[in-house]
Amino acid sequence: MNTLLDFFLNFSGPTPYIMIFVILLACGFGLPMPEDIVLFAAGLFVYYGGANIYIMIAICFAGVMVGDAAVFTIGALYGRRITKHRIVQKILPPQRLRMVRKKLHEQGSKVIFAARFMPGLRTPIFFSAGTLHLPFRVFFFYDGLAALLSVPAIVYTVYYFGEQVDHIVKVIKRVESGILVTIIAIIAFIIFKLYFSHKKRKEMELDDIKKSEFED
Repeated sequence: MNTLLDFFLNFSGPTPYIMIFVILLACGFGLPMPEDIVLFAAGLFVYYGGANIYIMIAICFAGVMVGDAAVFTIGALYGRRITKHRIVQKILPPQRLRMVRKKLHEQGSKVIFAARFMPGLRTPIFFSAGTLHLPFRVFFFYDGLAALLSVPAIVYTVYYFGEQVDHIVKVIKRVESGILVTIIAIIAFIIFKLYFSHKKRKEMELDDIKKSEFED
């Protein structure tokens, strides 16, 4: 998350908005980065003065909804065909899709609403909803309702408590630096220990050779 935020801070104008939108769109397609981390970074970016809070919330909401709608549409149009693909099966294992479809049959719209708060199941649920031909308006309504709650809540909370969050981020960075230094120190100690042990063993072997030559 720190790397993502540092990356955004190098840009100004509309670029950060566009990048946040694109990353959230990619998250909807299964990019291995939790949407919440992107929203968290967006809130901090606003706190640092790099964007307007209301525009950022709107952009984040749009990115989330477009990504979700795209996954649903792909499921509706090509779902049953592309689930046979080996690559898709790795991203969306058949057993997970079966479980999601069962839940959708049992609870329907409640599952769509809850999926917004379940990062690991979000994409399979929306994709499966498409393959089951759930009406798009139903999907969009419940997903949008959940996004209206979650997206502004995360972005605005991080922005509002930016000072405390910034302090936490700095502590994490220091801890990470401390851990890195400790790991490097341990590795250096092991290397030196092995080196001196090897050197000592060589010296002992040379002494033994010299002793045996002297005795001969």
